[in-house]
Amino acid sequence: MRMIQKLKLFEQSVVFLRWATDAEFGKLLYVGEDFVEFHALNPDTMEYGDKLLINSQLILEVMISGYEISRLIAEMSAKVSSSDTDNLLF
Repeated sequence: MRMIQKLKLFEQSVVFLRWATDAEFGKLLYVGEDFVEFHALNPDTMEYGDKLLINSQLILEVMISGYEISRLIAEMSAKVSSSDTDNLLF
């Protein structure tokens, strides 16, 4: 199975993604054969920043679970008020 096919299972998930020139935490918005749409997350402010289109052949590493991902999700959850539960962006 190719990595792109496996990543398709994790669309709309928070991940750590390393590609040829950079690495960021963020959310996989779309995974296609030729590119990946990725919404970068600033871990200091816990806000989403840039949307990136990354050539799928440049992806070197993807972390889909682990301590850092769990910590980010917990911090994002702590900032969600009860009135915002219908609009979660995890």
